[in-house]
Amino acid sequence: DHSVLEQASAQFRDADRLWYGIAPEGTRKPVTRWKIGFWKIAKANDVPIVPVYLHYPDKVIGIGPLFHPGDDMRADIERLRAFYRPFQGRHHGIG
Repeated sequence: DHSVLEQASAQFRDADRLWYGIAPEGTRKPVTRWKIGFWKIAKANDVPIVPVYLHYPDKVIGIGPLFHPGDDMRADIERLRAFYRPFQGRHHGIG
């Protein structure tokens, strides 16, 4: 949705400092691909993505390394998916 991208861009433009949290997937049903709005917002505003994970079996919340979007969205999404692969939500295999 262009309006969300425009709103996020305006917030980044107007703020001296800003943390903008978006979950690429938040679902209870299996999905085959991620929505990409988070990547578009980060790329359009030249800001890094901070991958946050919840690993339910160990009850751990963690933060991964900063991820700077490149020019190949598909490759970037695959790299992020690879980062998240070891972690499990409450219902493993969903998202």
